[in-house]
Amino acid sequence: MMMTMNSKLSISLLLCLLTLNTFSQEKDFGIWYNASVRFDIINNLEAEISSSFRTFDNAGKLEEGFIEGEFSYKFNDYLAAAASYRISENIDDDDAYHIRHKWFVHVKGTLPLGDLEISGRVIFQQRYKTYLEDENDKLPTSHARFRIKAQYDFPTLPVDPYLYGELFCPLFKESERIIDKKRAGGGFEVDITARHEVQIGYIFQRDYFPDLKDESILTLGYTFKF
Repeated sequence: MMMTMNSKLSISLLLCLLTLNTFSQEKDFGIWYNASVRFDIINNLEAEISSSFRTFDNAGKLEEGFIEGEFSYKFNDYLAAAASYRISENIDDDDAYHIRHKWFVHVKGTLPLGDLEISGRVIFQQRYKTYLEDENDKLPTSHARFRIKAQYDFPTLPVDPYLYGELFCPLFKESERIIDKKRAGGGFEVDITARHEVQIGYIFQRDYFPDLKDESILTLGYTFKF
């Protein structure tokens, strides 16, 4: 009974985060192509190297390409933490690509409910630009990110569907909004073999800065596990 109530509560919260579709002035479509390699270092310590190419303008232009390295540690079945660094090239206001640096730390809590898993994640991230248009660009941009995710593990199938919602909150600067970006998405993780996994998903993203913009994103991914 308690498991059923928790499941309904989590799904209801996810549905609330998914209801982002109100009208905006600008809409776009993009595709994110992701690839990663994941391997164990020692007990409960894992490393991952990932790369991504992200398009916009109806998937016709490259918005960002990056390489990221991450170390994560699993304390137990309920709590994990990670730190990562990303170097990227992003298209900027001059229509040229410039290097950016970003680092992340996060804590993740997981609640197993039979074949359903509910997780919550908090990220602190900071981004540094190299293309500077004014004095404010010399300062890093900091965000706190809050995500809730529900994932179901079919016992007899290699397919794990998921839903999630995420909020981006600006930190350490004056802002007209408490939340300047929202994401809601869903998809499937498919185990091809014990070492090979593919992912396909959809993200609806609403960005409030610098102008209100909605973006529909198709995500395609591949992971190799050592």
